[in-house]
Amino acid sequence: MNINWHIKQLTAEENAAAERLSNELEISPLAGRILAGRGIRTAAEARAYIRPSLDSLHDPFLMHDMGAAVDRLCRAIDSNERIMVYGDYDVDGTTAVALMYSFLRTQTDNLIYYIPDRYTEGYGISTKGIDTAKAEGCSLVIALDCGIKAVDKMEYASQLGIDFIICDHHTPGAVLPKTVAVLNMKRADCLYPFKELSGCGVGFKLVQAYAQRRGIDPQEVYRLLPLLAMSIASDIVPVTGENRILAFYGLRALNAFPSVGLQAIMQVAGIEGKTINISDLVYKIGPRINAAGRIKSGAEAVRLLITDDAEAALRFAQDIDSYNQDRRDFDSKTTDEALEQLAKDPMNSSKFTTVVYSPDWHKGVVGIAASRLTETYYRPTIVLTAGEDDIISGSARSVSDFDIYTAIDSCRDLLTNFGGHKYAAGLSMHLKDLPEFQRRFEQYVAEHITPEQQCPTLDVEAEVELSDMNWKMYKILQCLEPFGPGNERPLFLCRNLINNRNSRAVSDGKHLHLDLTDCVVAMDGIAFGQGDKAMHLQNGKSIDICFYLEENSFRGRTTLQMNAQDIKLNE
Repeated sequence: MNINWHIKQLTAEENAAAERLSNELEISPLAGRILAGRGIRTAAEARAYIRPSLDSLHDPFLMHDMGAAVDRLCRAIDSNERIMVYGDYDVDGTTAVALMYSFLRTQTDNLIYYIPDRYTEGYGISTKGIDTAKAEGCSLVIALDCGIKAVDKMEYASQLGIDFIICDHHTPGAVLPKTVAVLNMKRADCLYPFKELSGCGVGFKLVQAYAQRRGIDPQEVYRLLPLLAMSIASDIVPVTGENRILAFYGLRALNAFPSVGLQAIMQVAGIEGKTINISDLVYKIGPRINAAGRIKSGAEAVRLLITDDAEAALRFAQDIDSYNQDRRDFDSKTTDEALEQLAKDPMNSSKFTTVVYSPDWHKGVVGIAASRLTETYYRPTIVLTAGEDDIISGSARSVSDFDIYTAIDSCRDLLTNFGGHKYAAGLSMHLKDLPEFQRRFEQYVAEHITPEQQCPTLDVEAEVELSDMNWKMYKILQCLEPFGPGNERPLFLCRNLINNRNSRAVSDGKHLHLDLTDCVVAMDGIAFGQGDKAMHLQNGKSIDICFYLEENSFRGRTTLQMNAQDIKLNE
């Protein structure tokens, strides 16, 4: 698949700021450019960016309904009411429940948690969950990472005498649920300055506000930040503003004093003892936490995250690790079968969308399969499987800058339920409505997607010389972490590099070991899945390469290397 390279162009103001930063901070022009490209204009702003402060977090009471939420929570705790902490079954939901439960158990013993079953209850607040709250004698439920569209469910809960505090970050519908408090910075009447908190982040703000009201040491709240960092990384929210501050300190706390549960999951993931970064949360820890809800129950992830028993934590983590292996097997099978289904469709190559369905696919991996198909065909994708009765449900994934939530919303009259974000959503419908949904979804996307959105693009920070890629630059890049959406890891472009001595295919020809030079400086690197380009380099021809700069430790020696993201061959 051809990939477009888009090199970031700075404005005149940004170029002036880059030069000023380079001079005032005594850093290279390239480093100044990288800082300016992130909206930094002064040396003071650069220092604040590199050393974010928890004092810069916004007052939680700026969030609409926060006062009412804290009042109700205080009353429940003072009256020893039984409280249920309710959350979604993914990483954001389970970390939110673990964070809220871990804090509240320092305030009350009259506390339970609840995670709905992905298969029998589905996403969001369920009737069964409300009935369980009633049966358990709960008069207050704190719902995390869900609930913003639970209008009917809140009416039902009210009839049973159960109050809800909803902490959600998903896009609100036209009508908000009527309950004690609806905390969501995306509601039209909310003036909270930062709009991109995760579901766990909204829960954190409630904890922060409660602690503020009760005069509790903020450090008692900040010790929970590793859980919030996990949600920020796994839920793909922008790592800017408050999220960057929270992720920064969450990672710092995770590396300094991980909880018993997190220590166990790091051990089974094979990353115990190393410095954990955002990438480890996304690719090592997050998928294992997610696997509990996909294969077994999200409640098992919460059980792991809140335990103080090291021996039990290791058992729980090993169980979750086995679920993750099962998830991989189901994922591989579903993706392969979906690709076969598409290969048999004579119209597939001319479509703007991918919508596939099989009653045999595992519901827990359809989202992952949708991501895999998006990588293959690079178009808005929906993967559906059978639910109860004649209802089918699944997950949607989008391509760069295309709003798949709005595309699905255009077909809402055909759906029994849907929700999500610009790039990912969940939906369900009657099986009989699938053909009409496919037709209308395809039509909407065809009419609204742009040519640029139909081809993957790599956003390049800057075109550089190999001599720019030194340890001083690498240390500056480390200061910009944590990386993520909105604060992307800088991607560099070098042109006309040739084989130095030892570029070669490795791993049975699958990958490419790079040993490149511009005839002045040489540097090693790795290009995964691009072993077929070895002969081109060995024949003396040059390449252009987009890469990340990273450390490589091998046999006790640490060097810098290029991690190639794309290579173009020059003739």
